Amino acid sequence: MNVFFLSIGSKLKSLQVMLVGLGAFGVLAIALLDAALLPLPGGLDAVVMTLSHLNHAMMPVYVLAAIVGSTFGCLVPYWIGRKTGEAALRRFSEEKRAKVSDWIDRYDLWSMLVGAVAPPGFPFKPLLVTAGVFRMKVWRFLLAIAIGRTIRFALEGWMAVRYGEQAASVFKQHYPKIGLGLIAAVVVIFLINKFLSRRQEGDSLTEGDLSAAE
Repeated sequence: MNVFFLSIGSKLKSLQVMLVGLGAFGVLAIALLDAALLPLPGGLDAVVMTLSHLNHAMMPVYVLAAIVGSTFGCLVPYWIGRKTGEAALRRFSEEKRAKVSDWIDRYDLWSMLVGAVAPPGFPFKPLLVTAGVFRMKVWRFLLAIAIGRTIRFALEGWMAVRYGEQAASVFKQHYPKIGLGLIAAVVVIFLINKFLSRRQEGDSLTEGDLSAAE
């Protein structure tokens, strides 16, 4: 059994080396595979930073390829959840399904955005599957992933140019803190947006009462 897994790991490593040699197209392919439940050894983050360090001028292209590949690759676990989740949903009452569906409709984009910028170790794949199970709107799903991945990979590209060969170790050391800071920023923006929405609703109700009084 160990020999089997070693063989698989060796083949995946060889596949990664071949794809890295393709430059931006390789980054796109690695990002698709990584998001679609088939991560390659070393990870996409290391590939983006390594290639960006070796060719500064191509950094924006590598970042864009990673964003596109990762965003659309996330559709695989999403569709898995969407296709297999119906059976699981039947176990819950209509009332519970309605409540969860309402929660997804309200906070889906924010949840996906938090997951997309979260540090390594965050259970992102289950979140993607859950989005499919509860039928999150595809355009909102892709928008949230794209925004989160843009923040993450743009930061990695900048770090590669700024710190060179030390970028990977700097990223590994500091991204958990940076990721948590980004999550905190997303939460703050969400709370501000919610506060402004409620305030706007309150102003509308007040204007409606005044109009009725007149």
